Amino acid sequence: MLKVCETLFRKGPLSLGEIIRCTELTPEQVKNSLLVLVQHNCVQAYVPADQFRDEEESTVTVEYLALFDNVIHRLRFPKFLEIAKRQLDDECEKVLDGLLRDGRLTLKQMVERAVQGKENPGAIEAVVRGSFHKLLKAHYVERCPAPEPVVSTLIKAEPAPRKRGSKMAKKFEAPETIEQRVMEAALPGEAIRFAVIEYTGGNADREANSDDTIMVNVGDNSGGIANEGSILWRANFEEFIRHLRHKLLIENERKRLDDGAATILSAILDATKNVEKKVKIEKSVPLSLDSIFTEVTKNEYGRTMTIDRVRASLVQLGCPQRNLDDSYSIDLKNIVEMARNEEVESIVLKRFGGDAYRIFRLLSKSNCFLETDKIAELAIVDKKEAPRLLYKLWKDNYLHMEKLVVTAAKQSRFMLWKVNKPVLWEYVLDEMYHAALNLSLRLAFEQEKDEDLLHVSRDKLTPTDKSGEVNSVQKRYLRLRDVLFLMGSSLMKLDDALMLFHDF
Repeated sequence: MLKVCETLFRKGPLSLGEIIRCTELTPEQVKNSLLVLVQHNCVQAYVPADQFRDEEESTVTVEYLALFDNVIHRLRFPKFLEIAKRQLDDECEKVLDGLLRDGRLTLKQMVERAVQGKENPGAIEAVVRGSFHKLLKAHYVERCPAPEPVVSTLIKAEPAPRKRGSKMAKKFEAPETIEQRVMEAALPGEAIRFAVIEYTGGNADREANSDDTIMVNVGDNSGGIANEGSILWRANFEEFIRHLRHKLLIENERKRLDDGAATILSAILDATKNVEKKVKIEKSVPLSLDSIFTEVTKNEYGRTMTIDRVRASLVQLGCPQRNLDDSYSIDLKNIVEMARNEEVESIVLKRFGGDAYRIFRLLSKSNCFLETDKIAELAIVDKKEAPRLLYKLWKDNYLHMEKLVVTAAKQSRFMLWKVNKPVLWEYVLDEMYHAALNLSLRLAFEQEKDEDLLHVSRDKLTPTDKSGEVNSVQKRYLRLRDVLFLMGSSLMKLDDALMLFHDF
């Protein structure tokens, strides 16, 4: 399975025959691996539409695409479970845990999984159904995508550049990557993605176009659910990432400003999260001042705030003026960029020291080219030390440098420096991926090295002597426990930074 997944990552979308040739595995091994990967949402099958242009082509080729983001999301399962537990309840966490472990389940399978070997199955079934409906209502669970959507893999020609000053509305932009295009085609429509559908006719393959379907209220348990043994459900990673993004935005503003600004931002995001079309929205959905004030007063802290205090906090959040339709919208992209700047600045401080940190922060905030002597003067760094630090930052890809030659009475050469943020963020993200890989490999090595401890009974691993003395096996166990805890927590912190640069 690992070999199949690695091949798809290295070579891109491949057909079954191509995967067999590249991996040198048997057809049965490849098929079984693909079934497991699809079941756990790590691979998506699709049919390239280009092959239908050839009228003589009689067979349909299915290609398989590895979903990079979904593979990375597997590191975040503990975070997803914690969100469900904190926002909903323990029973919802258990239902979600089953979906995360098994990848895709029908409601019938969820119930069977919960009641297996338990007494009073009727009560347990009712709890599972109720928890499932809560998760569905919160959009933490969604219907599985279409198994083999037809997708055009042709790259669309870019439109002709517009004249400067054109006020034409922006055109729809096709997804940039084949992964985005495939997932867009595979996802069910919003009308059924988070709804349970009862069929009076037709079949599951025509659910999106059927005119004889009855929409069943997600919270209604009275009438039962038809086809619960055939409709597959999975965890909605997108909604969990949206929740984590909102949390970062709120906590960042709480730290930068105050609790009032964080409360208002939280109220705006909670009120508009179901209207957001994607996770990485640049600005919040516009809301009127009255609507914002109504949402704020639903919060315990917000009940003490006056409308003038809300208006003042909106100014703090970067909304000094209202939109033309008398609504307010917050620049979320700017908040994310400030958080990224802080993260990179902390890396520079730890790796290069205080002087280099002041230089980098100066260039990051100025967002323009500055000359070496000017940098030394503004950053209060020794003029002899500044060139060495700038060169070191440039050599490690944290700065962009250009040489400027001025020819006058005598020729002069100046070194100009700048922080190229998009390029730098890509470099930092790449370093974080490598760090996460190394940490994961070391974690696996430590577990494999002391694998024999997994077969030792718990009583023998726990010190029972009143003197506190431990034997050699107990020492190894205590060391392994501390190492796994340290590396696991480090990996979770590193994943927070990965989401900041990749998902937010």
